Amino acid sequence: MTPLGAAGLLAAAAGASWLMTARVRVYALRKEMLDVPNERSSHALPTPRGGGLAVVGVTLAALAGAWGAGLLAGKVAAAFIGGGAIIAATGWADDRLHLSPVVRAALQCLAAWWAVTELGGMPTMILGTSTATLGPFGNLLAVVFIMWSVNLFNFMDGIDGLATSEAVIVSLAGAAMLASRDQSGLALVALVVAGASAGFLRWNWSPARIFLGDVGSGFLGFMFGGLAVASERGGQVPVICWMMLGGVFVFDATVTLTRRVLHGERWYLPHRSHAYQRLIVAGWSHAQVTSSVLALDLVLAVLAWTTLRWPQWTGAAVAALLVGLAALYTRIERLRLPAPPSGVLL
Repeated sequence: MTPLGAAGLLAAAAGASWLMTARVRVYALRKEMLDVPNERSSHALPTPRGGGLAVVGVTLAALAGAWGAGLLAGKVAAAFIGGGAIIAATGWADDRLHLSPVVRAALQCLAAWWAVTELGGMPTMILGTSTATLGPFGNLLAVVFIMWSVNLFNFMDGIDGLATSEAVIVSLAGAAMLASRDQSGLALVALVVAGASAGFLRWNWSPARIFLGDVGSGFLGFMFGGLAVASERGGQVPVICWMMLGGVFVFDATVTLTRRVLHGERWYLPHRSHAYQRLIVAGWSHAQVTSSVLALDLVLAVLAWTTLRWPQWTGAAVAALLVGLAALYTRIERLRLPAPPSGVLL
């Protein structure tokens, strides 16, 4: 794909998403699909949710068109369209009906299994200059990885513009890396996700006029998990590069969840103990937190590109990422926060 073609695809996806979000917002208001703030919320006013339906619709339609035009392999299209549709339907049902955790997990597992099967599994994994043979275990690992990516975006979609802007930066950086390795089909998928997310971001930036909802956050997580598995399968852009691109989300969600489990807390319930949520409680605005994460994303994109270009530096790059994010997380944990209302845990 030429630079002009890539720019056109981005613009078309962004424009379509922007227009469709407007229609979804009208529908959400009419059906009273509102996210009403409570003591654990980071927003103050009731806000329509489910706007991620626009991101889903534009992305799946574009991928179907690309497959029809011969720009996307059938198996790749089936993996992302089929699995993405299952995740989106699950999220939409959860936004409307509040599904049980068991039902959500079962459907997410089905979507991840479908995608991994269509993509041909993940029998090996690139680790720097070496390649580890995983065998059948690689398929299981890939399913778990995609499911974690789905939930990771859901956990981190808690303030205006955060998950959507993360999607824009990660998918643009991922598209550039894929294009540099002649993975034009997967680069197209990443560009479509970037454009659809950018169009929605116009409505979701602080102060947000509509939220992604589970239908959008879970879908974005699925797309990135699927792209990572697909590019690893192709032996071009390793999973580790995608994890570095999304390092802020991966680190915050994983560490926070692990701490809650170790403390015996019900990790699946809403809370305000993520690092980004603590910054909001400490007095930062949504725009300040989101902009700071975007700045970190740019640094991580450089580290990911370094790892891709010079794989012998993978260990050093990963170590630098972990040390840096751990230092930031620890500093945020030490912030003096105002006392929460009675009976409310951060």
